[in-house]
Amino acid sequence: MTRRLVQLLVGLWLYGATMAFLVRAGLGLDPWDVFHEGLTRHVPLTFGQVVIVVGALLLLLWIPLRQRPGIGTVLNVIVIGVAADVTLAILPPADGLAPGIALLVAGVVGNGIAGAMYVGAGLGTGPRDGLWTGIVRRTGLSVRLVRTTLEIVVLVTGFLLGGTVGVGTVIYALTIGPLVQLFLPWFEARHVPAAEPAEA
Repeated sequence: MTRRLVQLLVGLWLYGATMAFLVRAGLGLDPWDVFHEGLTRHVPLTFGQVVIVVGALLLLLWIPLRQRPGIGTVLNVIVIGVAADVTLAILPPADGLAPGIALLVAGVVGNGIAGAMYVGAGLGTGPRDGLWTGIVRRTGLSVRLVRTTLEIVVLVTGFLLGGTVGVGTVIYALTIGPLVQLFLPWFEARHVPAAEPAEA
Protein backbone atom coordinates (compact mmCIF):
# COMPACT_ATOMS: atom_id res chain seq x y z
CA MET A 1 0.00 0.00 0.00
CA THR A 2 2.85 2.38 0.83
CA ARG A 3 4.48 1.76 -2.54
CA ARG A 4 1.18 2.34 -4.33
CA LEU A 5 0.61 5.59 -2.46
CA VAL A 6 4.10 6.86 -3.28
CA GLN A 7 3.59 5.88 -6.92
CA LEU A 8 0.26 7.71 -6.93
CA LEU A 9 1.74 10.91 -5.51
CA VAL A 10 4.74 10.87 -7.87
CA GLY A 11 2.45 10.19 -10.81
CA LEU A 12 0.06 12.99 -9.90
CA TRP A 13 2.90 15.48 -9.39
CA LEU A 14 4.47 14.49 -12.72
CA TYR A 15 1.07 14.80 -14.38
CA GLY A 16 0.65 18.37 -13.15
CA ALA A 17 4.23 19.28 -14.04
CA THR A 18 3.90 17.96 -17.58
CA MET A 19 0.62 19.82 -17.99
CA ALA A 20 2.67 22.94 -17.30
CA PHE A 21 5.19 21.85 -19.97
CA LEU A 22 2.37 21.86 -22.51
CA VAL A 23 1.20 25.29 -21.37
CA ARG A 24 4.71 26.72 -21.71
CA ALA A 25 5.21 25.04 -25.12
CA GLY A 26 2.38 27.21 -26.47
CA LEU A 27 1.54 24.74 -29.23
CA GLY A 28 -1.83 23.50 -28.00
CA LEU A 29 -3.22 21.71 -24.95
CA ASP A 30 -5.32 18.65 -24.33
CA PRO A 31 -9.10 19.33 -24.32
CA TRP A 32 -9.54 19.69 -20.55
CA ASP A 33 -6.52 21.99 -20.26
CA VAL A 34 -7.81 24.13 -23.13
CA PHE A 35 -10.88 24.54 -20.93
CA HIS A 36 -8.81 25.23 -17.79
CA GLU A 37 -6.63 27.79 -19.57
CA GLY A 38 -9.67 29.45 -21.11
CA LEU A 39 -11.22 29.88 -17.68
CA THR A 40 -8.07 31.59 -16.35
CA ARG A 41 -8.74 34.42 -18.80
CA HIS A 42 -12.07 35.16 -17.13
CA VAL A 43 -11.56 34.43 -13.42
CA PRO A 44 -8.94 35.72 -10.91
CA LEU A 45 -7.38 32.28 -10.46
CA THR A 46 -4.14 30.66 -11.60
CA PHE A 47 -4.12 27.72 -13.99
CA GLY A 48 -3.52 25.25 -11.16
CA GLN A 49 -6.23 26.80 -9.02
CA VAL A 50 -8.71 26.44 -11.88
CA VAL A 51 -7.70 22.77 -12.25
CA ILE A 52 -8.42 22.24 -8.54
CA VAL A 53 -11.76 24.07 -8.57
CA VAL A 54 -12.98 22.30 -11.71
CA GLY A 55 -11.94 18.94 -10.27
CA ALA A 56 -13.82 19.63 -7.04
CA LEU A 57 -16.95 20.72 -8.92
CA LEU A 58 -16.81 17.60 -11.08
CA LEU A 59 -16.86 15.49 -7.92
CA LEU A 60 -20.26 16.98 -7.15
CA LEU A 61 -21.48 15.51 -10.44
CA TRP A 62 -20.40 12.11 -9.17
CA ILE A 63 -23.18 12.20 -6.56
CA PRO A 64 -26.14 11.59 -8.93
CA LEU A 65 -23.96 9.13 -10.87
CA ARG A 66 -23.33 7.21 -7.62
CA GLN A 67 -19.60 7.20 -8.20
CA ARG A 68 -17.42 6.57 -5.17
CA PRO A 69 -14.14 8.49 -4.91
CA GLY A 70 -10.98 6.85 -3.64
CA ILE A 71 -7.99 8.42 -1.98
CA GLY A 72 -6.47 8.79 -5.44
CA THR A 73 -9.49 10.83 -6.52
CA VAL A 74 -9.12 13.32 -3.68
CA LEU A 75 -5.36 13.62 -4.10
CA ASN A 76 -5.84 14.03 -7.86
CA VAL A 77 -7.95 17.14 -7.30
CA ILE A 78 -5.30 18.78 -5.11
CA VAL A 79 -1.86 17.56 -6.19
CA ILE A 80 -2.13 18.05 -9.95
CA GLY A 81 -3.17 21.70 -9.64
CA VAL A 82 -0.43 22.49 -7.11
CA ALA A 83 2.22 20.77 -9.25
CA ALA A 84 1.08 22.68 -12.33
CA ASP A 85 1.33 26.04 -10.58
CA VAL A 86 4.73 25.27 -9.04
CA THR A 87 6.11 24.23 -12.43
CA LEU A 88 4.63 27.26 -14.19
CA ALA A 89 6.28 29.51 -11.60
CA ILE A 90 9.68 27.98 -12.38
CA LEU A 91 9.47 27.27 -16.11
CA PRO A 92 9.41 30.22 -18.53
CA PRO A 93 7.48 30.11 -21.83
CA ALA A 94 9.29 28.48 -24.74
CA ASP A 95 11.52 30.95 -26.58
CA GLY A 96 11.11 29.77 -30.16
CA LEU A 97 9.76 26.80 -32.06
CA ALA A 98 12.50 24.28 -31.20
CA PRO A 99 12.17 24.72 -27.40
CA GLY A 100 8.40 24.65 -27.85
CA ILE A 101 8.56 21.32 -29.67
CA ALA A 102 10.91 19.92 -27.01
CA LEU A 103 8.50 20.95 -24.25
CA LEU A 104 5.57 19.53 -26.21
CA VAL A 105 7.24 16.14 -26.63
CA ALA A 106 8.40 16.05 -23.00
CA GLY A 107 4.92 17.09 -21.88
CA VAL A 108 3.04 14.47 -23.88
CA VAL A 109 5.39 11.58 -23.10
CA GLY A 110 5.69 12.62 -19.45
CA ASN A 111 1.93 12.91 -19.21
CA GLY A 112 1.60 9.38 -20.56
CA ILE A 113 4.04 8.04 -17.96
CA ALA A 114 2.30 10.00 -15.20
CA GLY A 115 -1.12 8.76 -16.26
CA ALA A 116 0.09 5.17 -16.20
CA MET A 117 1.58 5.71 -12.73
CA TYR A 118 -1.53 7.05 -11.06
CA VAL A 119 -3.94 4.72 -12.89
CA GLY A 120 -1.65 1.78 -12.18
CA ALA A 121 -1.67 2.57 -8.46
CA GLY A 122 -5.35 1.57 -8.45
CA LEU A 123 -6.38 4.01 -5.71
CA GLY A 124 -9.23 5.80 -7.48
CA THR A 125 -9.90 7.51 -10.80
CA GLY A 126 -9.50 11.23 -11.35
CA PRO A 127 -12.61 13.45 -11.27
CA ARG A 128 -12.66 13.89 -15.05
CA ASP A 129 -12.28 10.18 -15.85
CA GLY A 130 -14.79 9.31 -13.15
CA LEU A 131 -17.33 11.56 -14.83
CA TRP A 132 -17.35 9.69 -18.12
CA THR A 133 -17.08 6.25 -16.53
CA GLY A 134 -20.06 7.13 -14.31
CA ILE A 135 -22.12 8.32 -17.27
CA VAL A 136 -21.28 5.14 -19.19
CA ARG A 137 -22.26 2.96 -16.23
CA ARG A 138 -25.54 4.80 -15.60
CA THR A 139 -26.66 5.20 -19.23
CA GLY A 140 -25.27 2.17 -20.98
CA LEU A 141 -23.86 4.36 -23.76
CA SER A 142 -20.52 3.45 -25.32
CA VAL A 143 -17.25 4.64 -23.80
CA ARG A 144 -16.19 6.11 -27.14
CA LEU A 145 -19.38 8.15 -27.53
CA VAL A 146 -19.45 9.52 -23.98
CA ARG A 147 -15.75 10.32 -23.70
CA THR A 148 -15.53 11.83 -27.18
CA THR A 149 -18.64 13.97 -26.60
CA LEU A 150 -17.34 15.27 -23.27
CA GLU A 151 -13.93 16.11 -24.67
CA ILE A 152 -15.39 17.90 -27.69
CA VAL A 153 -17.66 19.94 -25.42
CA VAL A 154 -14.82 21.02 -23.10
CA LEU A 155 -12.47 21.64 -26.04
CA VAL A 156 -14.92 23.89 -27.90
CA THR A 157 -15.92 25.69 -24.71
CA GLY A 158 -12.28 26.20 -23.74
CA PHE A 159 -11.42 27.48 -27.20
CA LEU A 160 -14.28 29.98 -27.10
CA LEU A 161 -13.02 31.12 -23.69
CA GLY A 162 -9.55 31.73 -25.13
CA GLY A 163 -7.71 28.47 -24.43
CA THR A 164 -4.82 27.41 -26.68
CA VAL A 165 -5.69 24.94 -29.44
CA GLY A 166 -3.00 23.88 -31.88
CA VAL A 167 -0.92 21.04 -33.25
CA GLY A 168 -0.18 19.95 -29.69
CA THR A 169 -3.89 19.36 -29.14
CA VAL A 170 -3.99 16.93 -32.07
CA ILE A 171 -0.73 15.20 -31.10
CA TYR A 172 -1.94 14.75 -27.54
CA ALA A 173 -5.29 13.34 -28.63
CA LEU A 174 -3.66 10.82 -30.99
CA THR A 175 -0.83 9.65 -28.72
CA ILE A 176 -1.89 9.82 -25.07
CA GLY A 177 -3.97 6.61 -25.16
CA PRO A 178 -1.22 4.48 -26.75
CA LEU A 179 1.40 6.02 -24.42
CA VAL A 180 -0.56 5.20 -21.26
CA GLN A 181 -1.17 1.69 -22.58
CA LEU A 182 2.56 1.33 -23.30
CA PHE A 183 3.69 2.42 -19.84
CA LEU A 184 0.87 0.92 -17.75
CA PRO A 185 2.43 -2.57 -17.43
CA TRP A 186 5.45 -0.93 -15.73
CA PHE A 187 3.32 0.54 -12.96
CA GLU A 188 0.19 -1.59 -12.65
CA ALA A 189 -0.33 -2.71 -9.06
CA ARG A 190 -0.22 -6.47 -8.69
CA HIS A 191 -1.83 -8.16 -5.75
CA VAL A 192 0.59 -10.62 -4.20
CA PRO A 193 -1.19 -13.62 -2.68
CA ALA A 194 -0.72 -14.14 1.02
CA ALA A 195 1.99 -16.62 1.95
CA GLU A 196 0.86 -20.13 2.82
CA PRO A 197 1.10 -20.82 6.56
CA ALA A 198 4.02 -23.00 7.45
CA GLU A 199 3.17 -26.57 8.42
CA ALA A 200 3.77 -27.58 12.03
